[in-house]
Amino acid sequence: MTASVTPRRTVLAAGLATLVGGALTGCGSSGPESGDAGGDAPSAWIIDGVTAQVFNNSFTAWGDAHPDQKFTVQSFANDPYKQKIRTAVGAGQAPTLIYNWGGGTLASYVRAHKVDDLSDLAADPKLKGRFLPSIAAGGRIGGKTYAMPNNGVKPVMIYYNKDLFRKIGAEPPTSWAALMDLVPAFKQAKIAPFAVAGQAKWPLLPWLAYLMDRIGGPGVMNDILAGKDRAWSHPAVTDANHKIQALVDAGGFVDDFASLTTDSGADVALLYTGKAAMTLGLPAAYQTVQEGDPGFIKDGKLGYAPFPTVDGGSGDPGNVVGNPSNYWSISADASDAQKEAARAYLKGGLLNGAYAHDLLTAGNVPPVAGATSKIAGSSDPDYFTAVYDMSAKAPHFALSMDQALSPKAGDAVLTNLQQIFLKQITPKEFADHMNATLRS
Repeated sequence: MTASVTPRRTVLAAGLATLVGGALTGCGSSGPESGDAGGDAPSAWIIDGVTAQVFNNSFTAWGDAHPDQKFTVQSFANDPYKQKIRTAVGAGQAPTLIYNWGGGTLASYVRAHKVDDLSDLAADPKLKGRFLPSIAAGGRIGGKTYAMPNNGVKPVMIYYNKDLFRKIGAEPPTSWAALMDLVPAFKQAKIAPFAVAGQAKWPLLPWLAYLMDRIGGPGVMNDILAGKDRAWSHPAVTDANHKIQALVDAGGFVDDFASLTTDSGADVALLYTGKAAMTLGLPAAYQTVQEGDPGFIKDGKLGYAPFPTVDGGSGDPGNVVGNPSNYWSISADASDAQKEAARAYLKGGLLNGAYAHDLLTAGNVPPVAGATSKIAGSSDPDYFTAVYDMSAKAPHFALSMDQALSPKAGDAVLTNLQQIFLKQITPKEFADHMNATLRS
């Protein structure tokens, strides 16, 4: 699951714009096949969108201070990036810094000896303790650090339109039963209960992940990740998929959700334009509202709430699903000079004070310890505190399935879950299809 991509701001804020300049080369929607395109200059690929400005600022500031270690940076839409980076890593043509989500994809890089061990950097006094422990853990494989956090914490929560809830006299749902009860009430008012962008597939993932967790707890997904025989046949998975299909049958989602895109922010636009009451999303949903209608936030119309409980479920209601963060790894195929520059940047430029400030300005909560004082002075301290506390206090923070699983299984869960939403397969068929990936 990757964040929704929204059009880049012309100017994110005056304080950020001053950093953007000509020090970056190669930025655009596509780039050369090799990460070494700039000769022996270190390189990085990023995902386009609001937060790309933050990465650009950081690399520009680094290049200004270290002209002999200036990075070439290229940006891509999220889905093309995921395909391109796999190919580049496999071919030994990855950029020096590899943007990733941790989890199964990172583990595959480690097994293939495609990324460097960064354990010494993680233990360096300048970096040790900088990051929230639960977030730093996402970059560890087999007790060693291979990736370091580079982005905001990203718990998935329900975002809702307060005006529409007032219109029908309702409160955000705290249980699955209450959520289902809201569906006919909103439909009667000719309001779509939920917006979801089904075309990209990954926005569907939090529904399954949260329901599995709320019903059966994190052990269900842990068994799947461990490759336990027929782990996808766990009753919690089947029950979760039945609940998803019941919500679809009840008309819980906007019409034609399978054709709705998220790269342009079309799904979230339905929320702030009053056409949908809720959406289940990453903090990118907040950023999309901030981009498309900042007054909606300023006027207090945007609400947010945790995913509801499920009656009889054993999962802790404080558990969170999403992306703990994104991460930088260093390509094992980079030159010595490129690796030296990348390590210097991770030690001196990664999530430093200016970087963390820029993340907050862009609507992202930095995964750094002691961020409360920065949050208190932000544009929306209540929201950012909610995101920070949800992440820092979560008993369990589950990485999005498509990233936690191996690349092959991650592709399979995206395809099969979309078919669940479209009522093209049954929950049993979903389990059978996914159990086959445990043996592949």
